[in-house]
Amino acid sequence: MSASALGRIFLIMLCVVALLLVAAWAFQRRLIYLPDRTPPPPAHTVLENARDVRLLTTDGLELGGWYVPAIGGSGITVLVANGNAGNRLDRAALAEGLSAAGFAVLLFDYRGYGGNPGSPSEDGLALDVRAAHRYLVEERQVPSSRLLYFGESLGAGVVAELATDHPPAGLLLRSPFADLAGVGREHYPFLPVGLLLKDRFQVVDHIARVSVPTTVVYGTADTIVPASHSERVAAAAGGPVERVVLPRVGHNDAEMFGPRIVDAVEALAVRAIADR
Repeated sequence: MSASALGRIFLIMLCVVALLLVAAWAFQRRLIYLPDRTPPPPAHTVLENARDVRLLTTDGLELGGWYVPAIGGSGITVLVANGNAGNRLDRAALAEGLSAAGFAVLLFDYRGYGGNPGSPSEDGLALDVRAAHRYLVEERQVPSSRLLYFGESLGAGVVAELATDHPPAGLLLRSPFADLAGVGREHYPFLPVGLLLKDRFQVVDHIARVSVPTTVVYGTADTIVPASHSERVAAAAGGPVERVVLPRVGHNDAEMFGPRIVDAVEALAVRAIADR
């Protein structure tokens, strides 16, 4: 094969790689955020006594949420930040379990999820969770000493960042990753993920600045967020930390939404109140 033919092949290969990198950069948020854009049904049709709420972000978006009162009364409220897929309807069973255990719960959807306007991004989700926080502390008058944050997967990054500005009584991170670039390298080892990423979610950096009691829950069979990532988050926590390790449990297994998670929240609440 002549040198000119080899040169043409090399040039074609270079163009293909360049196009792949451009596509990965341009469409990366479609790989990170997997919203169910369908508006959920009215809250009371899914959860008894639940009510629909509207949350206003500082950049002018109105987001949908469900406020679920406690059955009984611990006097503690749990702010739930979802993972990257679905919408709040998928967390109804979790909210029901927490409510039955005596916790009030706020479920909400990020921008672009659950019929909400806008498109998700790291900066956008930070504004969204602050709108949820304002609703609880201003409209429902929940003091920080009676407020827990619950972050699921990507949502762990959302609430860890929120906690650096507005510390709660306690923080539960379910299947957290250390940073989004690290997870990206696990799944796309052939791409220069660190160079391409627009959204970073540096959970380890945020949690190191948070001194409240923290619980990290993860499954040893998680193939989406490796257990080593969650362990790094636990090791970096700036406050007292407890690990809840679920053997042979994967990222989206039923156990991750069931009684064992409610038990972990209850245990965190006891620690958080004692710490006060």
